[in-house]
Amino acid sequence: MEKWVILSFVFALFVSGAKSAKFTFTNRCKYTVWAGTLNNADKPRLAQTGFQLDTGASQTVEAPAGWGGRMWGRTRCTTDASGKFTCVTGDCGLQIPCNGAGAAPPATLVEFTLGTGGTKDFYDTSLVDGFNLPFSITPQGGAGDCRVSGCPADMIAVCPSELRLTAPDGSTAGCKSACVAFGTEEYCCRGAYGTPDKCKPTKYSMMFKNACPLAYSYAYDDASSTFTCTGANYLLTFCP
Repeated sequence: MEKWVILSFVFALFVSGAKSAKFTFTNRCKYTVWAGTLNNADKPRLAQTGFQLDTGASQTVEAPAGWGGRMWGRTRCTTDASGKFTCVTGDCGLQIPCNGAGAAPPATLVEFTLGTGGTKDFYDTSLVDGFNLPFSITPQGGAGDCRVSGCPADMIAVCPSELRLTAPDGSTAGCKSACVAFGTEEYCCRGAYGTPDKCKPTKYSMMFKNACPLAYSYAYDDASSTFTCTGANYLLTFCP
């Protein structure tokens, strides 16, 4: 058999076992949300890194097998006379596509590591950087546990004053995590608190956990916050 035929056969086997995943973003909020996506450093950038979703709108983004990264929503975004695009929460630059920039906290994040060739996807919702809007992950199809995850609660309504992000109009736009608000080693799980046995839940992380028990509330909140599914697509809903 010719060398190029063998290589083509191997490549075909690889491709047949590597299924891409579709992420369908749906906005059920009573206001416009701008979605953002960011790939992990060793993974490819998705074709769409940011887009507008009016109330009731949906948009699908495809990710290759093995992809990893995070997704979020941006709120209270405006474009000024010079064309500068900014958001009060989840900002990622001066335009609608995020183009490799992450979300400015506070932001509710959903995080994915997709499997390859029949291995598990891992996914979670993180409030480690705070909260800006309710968000849920619903697997569609797939095999395994495949549980719905997310933070459907309105954390802004219960956010203490010391964690609030105030918008220009004086209203509360988001709820910071204690790490973002205070920056201490204890709240950020670093330095002397940089291991699971040293970094424990605090009154602030427990506030997030009590409201959203399936979401990460601090850096080492793994046991009840990471979920798996194999071969699924995912519905990502703002304000579920």
